[in-house]
Amino acid sequence: MQTIQEVVDLLTLEKTSPNTFSGNNYITPWGRVFGGQVLGQSLHAAYQSVPNDRVAHSMHAYFILGGQLNIPIVYEVDPIRDGNSFTTRRVVAKQNKKTIFIMSASFNKKMTGVNHQIPMPNLAQPEGLKSTLDQISEIEKSNPKMHHRLKSVLPRAFDIRPVEPFLPKYSKNGKPFDNIWFTTSDKLNHSDIAMHHQLLAYASDYNLLSTATLPHVEELQNKSMFYASLDHALWFHRDFRIDDWLLYAMDSPSASNSRGFSRGSIFNKKDELIASVAQEGLISELIKK
Repeated sequence: MQTIQEVVDLLTLEKTSPNTFSGNNYITPWGRVFGGQVLGQSLHAAYQSVPNDRVAHSMHAYFILGGQLNIPIVYEVDPIRDGNSFTTRRVVAKQNKKTIFIMSASFNKKMTGVNHQIPMPNLAQPEGLKSTLDQISEIEKSNPKMHHRLKSVLPRAFDIRPVEPFLPKYSKNGKPFDNIWFTTSDKLNHSDIAMHHQLLAYASDYNLLSTATLPHVEELQNKSMFYASLDHALWFHRDFRIDDWLLYAMDSPSASNSRGFSRGSIFNKKDELIASVAQEGLISELIKK
């Protein structure tokens, strides 16, 4: 997808019954539904069933089956609880009546209370960094196949600027830390925080699992590997705009048993921690039959 409006259209579902919604799929080059799409669409479905004074503060999801690109996804919303301050929703995503994804989300009223956060890392600012697309242009002539593969999977709707140079990072083993700045490729005509939440859920699936591969790049690059998100959690701490620059500071504390675990802290340029992310994913060698 080339523009952020295309992503907004993708995440905006069709309501087919009071608690059921249907959504189409972005046709990915890798042949399966992008996990960020299902995260964003499921949050959109949940938002349609809550009062206007409730804002999402967390979502927790499990990817059950890889989604098929040519079949629309049906989202069924279960209105678990409507309390005085908190609202809980469960969303089940299905294709061919089979569950492929489940998500629980919690919403609450705006409230006041204690306030603190960890400090934002002191890193290079986005204005002086090259985008990932610009960085991979360096290998367009020397390694056209690799350039084409990378270019085909990199998003256009977001301007992503790695703090650490992209190509060296994925050519030799390094520490399990990664930092990227990102924003939308163009301004967003939405002031509603719900859409900014849905777009952040979509974008939060980029780069996170790959952080768990950084200490093993030399071992993995010569093997046929399969990568898939297993579960994903996202907490919204403070208001933000997705079309402002955001820093995604990621680390991977552990990888074992063909699974990699990664965390992310997302800051705005005011040094505010606006969201936290955690994900475990499958990192497995393909078995030839």
